[in-house]
Amino acid sequence: MQMKTPDFSFKNPFFKKISSNQPHTAINPFRVMVHKEIADHIRSWRFTVLLALIVLTFLGSMYVSLSNIATAVANAKDPDHLFLYLKLLTTTDGTLPPFHVFLNFLGPLLGIGLGFDAINSEQNSGTLIRLMAQPVYRDNVLLSKFISALIIVSTLFFSLVLLMIGGGLFIAGVRIEPEEILRILSFMALSIVYVAFWLSLSILLSVKFKQAATSALTAIGIWLFFTIFYQMIVNMIAKGLLPNPAFISPGQTLYYNNIVLNMLRLAPGRLYTDAVTTLLMPSVRSLGPLTMEQLAGAIPSPLPFKESLMIVWPQVSGLIAATVVCFAWSYYLFMRREIRN
Repeated sequence: MQMKTPDFSFKNPFFKKISSNQPHTAINPFRVMVHKEIADHIRSWRFTVLLALIVLTFLGSMYVSLSNIATAVANAKDPDHLFLYLKLLTTTDGTLPPFHVFLNFLGPLLGIGLGFDAINSEQNSGTLIRLMAQPVYRDNVLLSKFISALIIVSTLFFSLVLLMIGGGLFIAGVRIEPEEILRILSFMALSIVYVAFWLSLSILLSVKFKQAATSALTAIGIWLFFTIFYQMIVNMIAKGLLPNPAFISPGQTLYYNNIVLNMLRLAPGRLYTDAVTTLLMPSVRSLGPLTMEQLAGAIPSPLPFKESLMIVWPQVSGLIAATVVCFAWSYYLFMRREIRN
């Protein structure tokens, strides 16, 4: 009886893929980790709560702005009354603050909530050492935590901006100007950088401390210090050490006021507020005190976008530098950390 030999020719479909000369597409481990982190954030309850808070405050601010937009646009004495879509982000009647004021308060909570247990929870649950046993780079683990959270925050802010522009087009029917688009996109980018600073700080604390509760309380404590107590401390120091303005010249008063302002600008929230106010209000010409000689002959008119961007560039570069320093410090600590114990 003659036995049938198996077909090992290249016509066999089982060996067709193996014998193909086309290169195989390798799976990028970093992309897989980013997708996994995004899915974990979206499915978590804390992100759902933070998302609900931001969306509700946005809708509340937009409702107040739309209710008072006719009065704001009709005010001919306001140099910014022609910028309808910028007025949607800044107009208020006192019942609710504008959206950027809410974002100054909720942005740090969003960054802290997405990163306070990025590393220590992985190590406490034992998944970090299993992940490091795979053929992945250690720095990709830290970078995937940061990039995935930034993708979520960017998508959230971009969706809110599109919702605001679409609602304005639907209700008012007014065409948006190109300069308004640039200013709104700059506001969105600056908000992402502001949240990225608190995200990098929370990731740094998650690398530094072994317990997630300790890193969360430390991050919230730093946020409360800069939000509430820092301005009080600076004002107390200025009141106790600086001379009385009644006994010094106007030039010296301006000099001491600039010192106090520079001290206050060490707080990230102050940098964000100054930059956002200048971008959303084109008539703002300076972020510090001005003398009467500087105000003489000045016509109240909106500045071009480039000039406003030049005014806030120190604030923007300060936020970016603080974000880079925090992430670089966390990178240094994580690369030198022993994860096997």
